[in-house]
Amino acid sequence: MKFTELPLAPFIQDSLQALNFNELTEVQEAVIPAALKGRDLIVQSQTGSGKSHSFLLPLIERIDPSIQEVQGVITAPSRELAEQLYQACRQITEQSPQPIQVVNYIGGTDKARQINRLQGSGQPHIVIGTPGRIFDLMRENALWVQTTRMLVIDEADMTFDLGFLSIVDEIASRMPENLQMMAFSATIPQEVDVFLRKYMNQPMEIEIEAKEVISNTITNYLLNTKGRDRKALTYQLLTMGNPYLALVFTNTKQYADEVSQYLKEQGLKVATIHGDVSPRERKRLMRQIRNLEFQYVVATDLAARGIDIPGISLVINTELPKELEFFVHRVGRTGRNQLEGTAITFITPDDDEVISTLEDKGIQFQTVELRQGELVEVEHRHRRKQRQAQANDDPVIRGMIKRNQKRKVKPGYKKKLNREIQSYKRQEARRKQNQQRWAKKKANREKYKGR
Repeated sequence: MKFTELPLAPFIQDSLQALNFNELTEVQEAVIPAALKGRDLIVQSQTGSGKSHSFLLPLIERIDPSIQEVQGVITAPSRELAEQLYQACRQITEQSPQPIQVVNYIGGTDKARQINRLQGSGQPHIVIGTPGRIFDLMRENALWVQTTRMLVIDEADMTFDLGFLSIVDEIASRMPENLQMMAFSATIPQEVDVFLRKYMNQPMEIEIEAKEVISNTITNYLLNTKGRDRKALTYQLLTMGNPYLALVFTNTKQYADEVSQYLKEQGLKVATIHGDVSPRERKRLMRQIRNLEFQYVVATDLAARGIDIPGISLVINTELPKELEFFVHRVGRTGRNQLEGTAITFITPDDDEVISTLEDKGIQFQTVELRQGELVEVEHRHRRKQRQAQANDDPVIRGMIKRNQKRKVKPGYKKKLNREIQSYKRQEARRKQNQQRWAKKKANREKYKGR
């Protein structure tokens, strides 16, 4: 389906054309028509699927610029996500014949100035921001959300994980009963599902199956550190080739600072992004990164979700994230727009179980060693044991492996069989996920029956 087929205002169509938006993504095709009809929606879709515009476009379409009041509110769990949504919204609204006022309220900015502006200039049409700051302005009686027609909760699972759901509850409770509410999330935890149904009226549930866990343009390497210093390894990898833009992930702010300082001492120009960097400084750094003033960026998982830095060709995980979901978000920063990308993850033997879990999700790895300035592929020392265990458990895989053990085979035959095995495992994983999902939906239907 093409964007030109949607019943959107001419200025929105002009903006989409200027952005070279032609074909709708799967989530956009499922969401936009329903959202334009005013339906409450619970949408489960992976990051990078085009979901931002699936709610921005219908929200902007339903704004009446002649009425100077808050008509749409979008919450995001992080400042960076809010800023990204704000910029995307401005791209669409700037061509409106009647000005549509869009504001971005996030923590770490001048609250007193925001209050003065609200009291002096009146209410904006669209509010985008973090739950904490939006609620702060509401408590000051500066921001009036009682007139809101639409509420969008972006990254609902992350909102819950960070403890912001109770604040979103406070915000939603002050909005009209006939509010259109839409929630978007990579996963829908039970607590989030219960919260949403408290406000929604017969919500339409949309679930977009990820075609692949990560893009097939990404090459995933595992590198056993073997006790070597991770900071030195990172420096070696960054200087081995010439990455267009490299993103190095750490689990903590403290270690991010240590890695950055080490790389700077080696003569590299490095940007550092984590929660202790002030919003103004982060905004400046992001602008410089997009302008290619930095080739190397060290970040915590704050940057893994929702921040789209064009041109990242290399991702290095100095350690596996504590929440495995963030592995996909980290690695997904590269290999975008069909460009080739490389991800290197440092591991130790203690990480074998975690790697197996990621492999069960369909992520394929190549195990490598660093030898004389080159990455050399080696046999995963647990791969044979894993294949044997899987063969014993699954007769289909056992048959595949038996064929794979033939002595006289054509060139590439073993690789082909290995691909078949991986494909079968992914299909089985998806089948099990579907079974669990249907069981959960059935349980939820039973739970809410009669309420």
